[in-house]
Amino acid sequence: MRLDRFRSKTVAAVRFVAQRGLLKPVVRCVVKVSVHGEDQLTDLRPPFIVVANHASHLDAPVILGWLPRRHSRYLAAGAAADYFFDVWWRKWLTMLFFSAFAIERKGERKRGGVSRSLLDRGVPLLIFPEGGRSKSGAVRPFKRGAAALAIMSEVPCVPVALVGTSAAMPSGATWPTRGRPPVDVVIGAPMLPGPEDTPVTFTARLSAEVLRLHASVATTPVLVQDDTVPPAPSGTRAPRPSRTEVAEVTKVTAERPTVDGPG
Repeated sequence: MRLDRFRSKTVAAVRFVAQRGLLKPVVRCVVKVSVHGEDQLTDLRPPFIVVANHASHLDAPVILGWLPRRHSRYLAAGAAADYFFDVWWRKWLTMLFFSAFAIERKGERKRGGVSRSLLDRGVPLLIFPEGGRSKSGAVRPFKRGAAALAIMSEVPCVPVALVGTSAAMPSGATWPTRGRPPVDVVIGAPMLPGPEDTPVTFTARLSAEVLRLHASVATTPVLVQDDTVPPAPSGTRAPRPSRTEVAEVTKVTAERPTVDGPG
């Protein structure tokens, strides 16, 4: 994979037009986004890893569209090779809008070194450590790839909690629910792995912080750990969430296989 495009000013300018001129206005029309904690990023310089929970196709557009421009300009998102890179048009759209690089979720990870190579070149990354979208909206156990990458590359992780994206557009839905449901982006302070941290312990710290940030603005109790709720039928609009729907979140464990990033 050619890595020059991730640092190209020309490509970044084209992507800025695509993200802020096309994608962000569309997202703004379907959800109401509020950002909390931007001041946490004042002294942050690349490279770094943005670590967030993942429950909706809205997650990456919201993060890339609402993070401060100086932090999102070269932000590259890990995307599942078996979905986003399986057909040419989806591959190029994903690369255009999200500066995406392919992550293998199954079998041999031939692209496993791309994440570290990008960090070595000063490119910040967006990684969803759950390894894919939660079908129930629950925050699932984090895999250890992001933490291991931060330790190896000696870069900070920025914890981000996304609240409301699952209700707005759950897994399986092709379009968000009506009524511009609220979505909150809660940014935490950058976290550096400590000298005694292992991928397991740093993953536990990251997941605990994302859950804490989530709980700081959530209007319902935190979510359950498993994915017992089926996704919305393929090809349907996301339903309006019931006011009585309540989810509970349990602690996220770190005992999962190491991966570079999500799909």
